[in-house]
Amino acid sequence: MKYSFLLLLVVVSCMSVDKKVPVEEIQLIVDTLVVETEKKIDLPVQEIKKASPKLYTEVELEAFHDSTFVILKEIDTTFFYDMKYASEDNFLKEKVYDCEDCYVRYKTAKKLIVANDSFKKIGYRIKFFDCYRPLAIQKKMWEIYPDKRYVANPEKGSNHNRGSAIDITLVDSLGNELDMGTKFDFFGSKAHHAYQNLPKNVLENRKLLKSVMEANGFWSITSEWWHYNLAKSYQYKVSNFKTVCEDD
Repeated sequence: MKYSFLLLLVVVSCMSVDKKVPVEEIQLIVDTLVVETEKKIDLPVQEIKKASPKLYTEVELEAFHDSTFVILKEIDTTFFYDMKYASEDNFLKEKVYDCEDCYVRYKTAKKLIVANDSFKKIGYRIKFFDCYRPLAIQKKMWEIYPDKRYVANPEKGSNHNRGSAIDITLVDSLGNELDMGTKFDFFGSKAHHAYQNLPKNVLENRKLLKSVMEANGFWSITSEWWHYNLAKSYQYKVSNFKTVCEDD
């Protein structure tokens, strides 16, 4: 079924000409199209966007590998965003991303959509602070704050560099952030999951975020309430491509 649409297009095209086309020639055309399609799938998402600048179609999504980088908002429009490193509102105190788009591996995106659907049932949605991060930016962060509790050592790479980690919070139906006790990128014990000297509602908010994310294929780290990794994140290679802005 995966490539049945290609066969249908070829058959229809062949029916539109006067002469009959042998079935083996049709199959050869289909095989060629399949190979060319699979070549495109493994390209960075900005290359795919050149042919498809709008929301991905069902056919395109069916063809994606789990490892393909995608822009999340082009698959699901129900998330919220405040991409901190595309602004100066971060611990680096400078804008290090050209674009505000949230890039993730397609498998990560699918899991995030399911998790977000779970939150939507109780009146909340996921809001993103960070998604894919080029390795070059990881190195810059490590130079400024070389503490592996909060910044992954670029020698091994972060799951952000693999497109399989995200920094998130929750918002209500009006887009207001739930109180999580600290701001994003607060480097201290107050941001740790084990820290309990917080108001009851804050502890409940953190517990809600953690429980739903873990139930949907993500795992947390001890030192940051906002950071979640896709299960088996290390199956993906570290990446360093620069994202292409939507207007480019």
